[in-house]
Amino acid sequence: MQSRKQRLLRQHRRSKRLGLLVGLLLIALLGIFVSPWLVPVLLLAAWVAHEAWLADHLFYSPRDDYRYRFPAEVPEFPVVLADGRLQVQGEPDLQGDETLLLEWRVKSNWLGRLRDPQVWLGDDCQEFERGVDGLRWLNLSGQAAALAAGRLQVGTRDCRLLGQGRLVVCRHPDHARQRLMVIAPHADDAELAAFGLYRRAVEVSIVTLTQGEIEARHFRRLGLDGAAAARLKGRLRTWDSLAIPLWGGVPQSRCVQLGYYCLQLPEMRKAPERGFGSRESGESDIRSARTFNPLRLPGDTDGVPCWRNLVADLRVLLEHFRPEAVVTPHPELDPHADHVAATQALREAIEQSAWKPTSLLLYANHLHDNDRWPMGPAGAGVALPPAIEPLPADSLWSPSLCPQTQLDKAMALRMQHDLQSPLPAKKRLRRRIQRVLAGRRWPNTGEDEFFRKAVRRHELFWVRPLDISSTD
Repeated sequence: MQSRKQRLLRQHRRSKRLGLLVGLLLIALLGIFVSPWLVPVLLLAAWVAHEAWLADHLFYSPRDDYRYRFPAEVPEFPVVLADGRLQVQGEPDLQGDETLLLEWRVKSNWLGRLRDPQVWLGDDCQEFERGVDGLRWLNLSGQAAALAAGRLQVGTRDCRLLGQGRLVVCRHPDHARQRLMVIAPHADDAELAAFGLYRRAVEVSIVTLTQGEIEARHFRRLGLDGAAAARLKGRLRTWDSLAIPLWGGVPQSRCVQLGYYCLQLPEMRKAPERGFGSRESGESDIRSARTFNPLRLPGDTDGVPCWRNLVADLRVLLEHFRPEAVVTPHPELDPHADHVAATQALREAIEQSAWKPTSLLLYANHLHDNDRWPMGPAGAGVALPPAIEPLPADSLWSPSLCPQTQLDKAMALRMQHDLQSPLPAKKRLRRRIQRVLAGRRWPNTGEDEFFRKAVRRHELFWVRPLDISSTD
């Protein structure tokens, strides 16, 4: 999965370099045959245009359709627009707690190539790619009453809805009433994906797999060398993984830090008996991060950071906490190598465990194709992410977060040491340009992009019933 993202990134950069070369050639010709004063003016204008409209990593055409499949038992209903309101054809029998997904063809106008096109659903705004012209999926979850009564108003900015829509109704129990386990490859993944869910869960455990020690250059400002900076960052993020869940009501006795090392999980899987120490800190004993764990685990015996220990640790945790559902990264949608490996390790542990959860709740904190998803401002709804290549036919569950929970989620992210790094000057300038020319907005809660992307009206999970006979 990660290799696919790297391939898309290389193609994106190659196309951008080619466009840059052609643009420079045209500017040079204008400078030669028209006026040399045009060269600096056009170079500045081209750079501003790039920062305003071309700096996103969008590895597909805005004209591509999103291709989603759902299980055969998930009901679908045609929807039309009448006097600016959604009218559902048929009898969906909405109770109010369903996950409601609306497919519609969205087409931008010419202003929609300069500003992000918006679709308004009542008081919720969901945004799409500039220049969009394809099938997209809107999230109506939490608005069942207005939809059932025919009162849900729809508006657009810089785009229009073509033809008629298709409503998909996903019905699930409230998984917050089940025993839950959240698998976090790194400190902050649990909060990014599921703070609203675990905050109201009746019984939840949070298992963080890695120390999160790499990319510690900001800590070198304290006079530390690279290895010492990585060790300090690992200690701080280990503390984050155990302490911050208390802000969401999860006691430290139900939080576990396994202490493996960042970006080593895929290598561990290739050689299950071999230990893989940190790439940056110089450490190779996972026991240094396990001091405050509430129970003894198989990896505590020798401290070797190997796949065998990771799977054994997860097996013991499954049998100890006995979750009915496990929240874990989506192995086909989230391309981060550690995220993919985390779910693979979980599946192996479930296969070996005497305790069998009934379902996986899959999340995506990263994407292959679009580094802005969820698009739009903080507090808005979460439309479905791009699925240019069809995903497995999973049902979806999208619980709503009230404004107070969104604020508490933002504060949980603000405590995360990895989300406190100052914004580079180039990105700060880019945001100012985009604010003026593209109309984009960022929240006051924090500068990291995750404060915009993760603090939303919805959280989103793909529900995959557990079939042990088909282990990933």
